[in-house]
Amino acid sequence: MKLATLRTANGGTTAALATGADSYLALPATDVGALLAQPEWRAVVEEAAASTDQTVIAAADADLAPLLPRAGKVICCGLNYGDHIQEMGRDLPEYPTLFAKYADTLVGANDAVEVHGSGRVDWEAELAVVVGSELFRADEDRAREAIAGYSVANDVSMRDWQSRTLQWFQGKAWDGTTPVGPVMVTADESGPHDVEGFNVRGYVNGELVQHGNTSTLVFGPAQLLSYISQFTILRPGDLVLTGTPGGVGMGMTPPRFLMDGDVLATEIDGIGRLENTFRIHAPVAVPA
Repeated sequence: MKLATLRTANGGTTAALATGADSYLALPATDVGALLAQPEWRAVVEEAAASTDQTVIAAADADLAPLLPRAGKVICCGLNYGDHIQEMGRDLPEYPTLFAKYADTLVGANDAVEVHGSGRVDWEAELAVVVGSELFRADEDRAREAIAGYSVANDVSMRDWQSRTLQWFQGKAWDGTTPVGPVMVTADESGPHDVEGFNVRGYVNGELVQHGNTSTLVFGPAQLLSYISQFTILRPGDLVLTGTPGGVGMGMTPPRFLMDGDVLATEIDGIGRLENTFRIHAPVAVPA
């Protein structure tokens, strides 16, 4: 099944089931994360689908919110594709390179992205993994079982801020700059992608700039979830971004960054596509 979070007319959000017929069925939960927090969430979806009292929203009218607008933890892995590691001039890592974002960073699949204060805005197309059950000090088999599903994300990075120190946090955790969605495809319906790998692509104004397959990840989804769970508990609705393939702007010669009005598209076969217009405002001088 494919699940989404939609904005509603009253200013709230609701979880929704993509019906496969160009529509969404509203579900009794405020968002996908709240739905996953219910132990019998699959039964909740099935009951709603079988009900005669349904709220159906046409796909053309659906306003896609961030998939997990209240994610408790958003944990990202950097330098996880061999080609991207090489373009950044680094060696293959022994352990995952991790950093965190906040739920405040997340935006919807078609939302405009407003950037104030950075002139080096870069793209990073990524597979996102949604946690479906509690994990703590879990092995890889248990971590694999805890994957609720997969989504599309772009870890938009402010390279001028990121390069100020050895810590990446200040270049990564900008409010309202990380699109996630449009849906979560449940792990049981992702087909062979979870084994053979997902094709991940990124486009700037229609130009293909990134293309990779998650089968080449140094640390796969289950490995990442298991590793993270050794030091912090993961709960339903948490989000893990798995890293980006080669083709980021900073790795180009000369480096290339997003400009005001550029359209960044991110797509993964079998899941969906993000398409976000960027509004980049002149950087403001920050005291040293």
